[in-house]
Amino acid sequence: MKKRMVRCRINDIKVEVPEGTTILEAARAQGIYIPALCYHPKLSVTGACRVCLVEVDGVAVVSCATPVEEGMTIITNSPYVEELRRDIIDLILSDHPYDCMVCQKAGDCELQELAYFYQIRYPRFSGRKRSYKTKDGNPFIEREMEKCIQCGRCVKVCDEIQGVCAIDFAYKGFELKVCPPFEKDLDCEFCGQCVSVCPTGALVGKDWIPKGRQMNIKQVDTVCPYCGCGCNITLHVSRNEIIRVTSKPDTLNEGWLCVKGRFAYQFVSSPERLKKPLIKRNGRFEEVSWDTALDFVAQRFKEIKDKYGPDAIAGLSSARCTNEENYLFQKFLRAAIGTNNIDHCARY
Repeated sequence: MKKRMVRCRINDIKVEVPEGTTILEAARAQGIYIPALCYHPKLSVTGACRVCLVEVDGVAVVSCATPVEEGMTIITNSPYVEELRRDIIDLILSDHPYDCMVCQKAGDCELQELAYFYQIRYPRFSGRKRSYKTKDGNPFIEREMEKCIQCGRCVKVCDEIQGVCAIDFAYKGFELKVCPPFEKDLDCEFCGQCVSVCPTGALVGKDWIPKGRQMNIKQVDTVCPYCGCGCNITLHVSRNEIIRVTSKPDTLNEGWLCVKGRFAYQFVSSPERLKKPLIKRNGRFEEVSWDTALDFVAQRFKEIKDKYGPDAIAGLSSARCTNEENYLFQKFLRAAIGTNNIDHCARY
């Protein structure tokens, strides 16, 4: 059913949106910027950071969790609201590490960007700093929980997108933190969705450090080679080496990746990687051209088929190939060779 439309005014702009639309969504649809650290468009609303405060009829409300109502007058950038936001960011920074010089997310950190925008050089509020005794021993994700702002994005993406629930909030008050059950090392699918939504440097890939951040990084859009799903990935290249892999939210996989797509890219630069076909001659493998290799395979297929018949040949296809490539492969075996001896690994 078509939703009822409601009308409001945002910064003297008349806006009409479907009923149930939040103030934050309505504002961003009009190109009006409202900062938010815990909000993510593909996750349920948390309302934890309070940075997205706006003024509605003289009262400060959380825009990410407040639906637009008929006749609302909303101000997103009044001096009152801006001062509240600055105080909130100041409080968040009060127990945050000041190691932006060596932080992996410098230049791509949402908290750093807000501190820059509000020109907070040193927080006015100060208190004891959070500290954690040991680093996590997992192989893929660096968890620097001193930098966690408890926005809850990682918890929600693990629950709502992956359905794994590998992490959650524990304890209360100043002791509140995100951790795996019983505070053990992270032991999950290691998809890295939590890394992709983290607004600070609390979660980053271990192999990303210290390969490069934002400067002199070339981004190359391509397709993940690990299965036939065709997920879009972005390679971050520095000094002719892939230093990390991400995925953009406007792609067919909506920015989500599996552990292989996000973290298993080192094979590209491996010295053991085969770059040319090999043919064994006199008991040793020798590098040859593709034309030589294909001619050799075609000749051997012909010899085996002529001597033993087409059913002496079988083919095993791969889940790393696209559907189109797998179709052509089975067509080649059935039509060109003349055998139905074909199977598929059906896994990674």
